[in-house]
Amino acid sequence: MNTPSHAIANLAILIAPTQPQATIAIVVGAVLPDLPMFLMYFWAKIIRRQPETRIWTEIYFSPFWQNITHGFHSLPLILMGIVVAHHFGFGQIEMILLSALLHCLGDLPVHHDDAHRHFYPFSNYRFISPISYWDVKHHGKIVSLIEKLLVLIASIYIFPLQQSLISKGLIIAVNLIYMALFLYFRVFKRFHASNSVTFKQ
Repeated sequence: MNTPSHAIANLAILIAPTQPQATIAIVVGAVLPDLPMFLMYFWAKIIRRQPETRIWTEIYFSPFWQNITHGFHSLPLILMGIVVAHHFGFGQIEMILLSALLHCLGDLPVHHDDAHRHFYPFSNYRFISPISYWDVKHHGKIVSLIEKLLVLIASIYIFPLQQSLISKGLIIAVNLIYMALFLYFRVFKRFHASNSVTFKQ
């Protein structure tokens, strides 16, 4: 799943109408597992000036970044963190880690070639899903559409629970971006391609 989708889905699952102040902790936890990927991209693109192709075919899959990324997606490590946080009464940290756990569980069924080692460092096992949230060779178009519809439904549910205008604005922005991308790739590009063929004929 895309990182913004994790944030909105986790809010819909974890936030309670009586505890809207948990929004920040839930969003932080939803983003946390992808933090190494953002750092990798910033370092490779902004500092090292590497091309997109090399970033996502070589650098991202290097052992160094893979170990860090999979460590942040490790179910056993996150579960241990939840137990410790609960034991010591660190409610906010516990909520962050619960949200991170949901992020990892949400990733499990929608990663194929880029599947994480969700039991690292205790095991290198990867669940290679038959579907992908982005790869068209593995039903990426259908999965992406389902993801966007679920985000829209979740957004409708959580929107009234948000007290901050910033959080409400971000929810609207995510859905508008998703809608714009859908229209661009599914409607505009298809229309443009069909017109190009007609023009050549």
